[in-house]
Amino acid sequence: MAAIRIGNGYDIHRLVPERALILGGIKLEHSLGLLGHSDADVLTHAIMDAMLGALSLGDIGHYFPPIDPQWEGANSLQLLEQVDQLIRDRGWQIGNIDSVIVAERPKLKPHIAAMRDRLSSVLKLQPDQVGIKATTNETLDATGREEGIAAYAVVLLESLN
Repeated sequence: MAAIRIGNGYDIHRLVPERALILGGIKLEHSLGLLGHSDADVLTHAIMDAMLGALSLGDIGHYFPPIDPQWEGANSLQLLEQVDQLIRDRGWQIGNIDSVIVAERPKLKPHIAAMRDRLSSVLKLQPDQVGIKATTNETLDATGREEGIAAYAVVLLESLN
């Protein structure tokens, strides 16, 4: 077995009124929020999918199905802790994360350090192990028209053995 594994993840959620906008575990001030069964934190969801994908463990829908009422309104950081424990139980730990959030608004640069700090704290990592970038889609497609926000993540796992 290799000493490292790489996984990638992706998530997108629709923007709607009267929902909180939570990205990387941080609540942002915005007129719209992300619609989903849980808190719809696309960044955290993409990271979880990347973690699971690195070990061929499926996706977050397998562990936290959107039809299961126990996950309604769930805090994605608590789900992230469970996924982290799952990979640790299998003898792996995160080496680093690289991610991109695609959103026209709000501007995310002022919030990236707080997101990185929150995620690294939950995952018991150093902040420099969690890369977060933000970009727009230059008004192209659903994210560009501000219909939703998407996130991509790549995670490097290292064997604990």
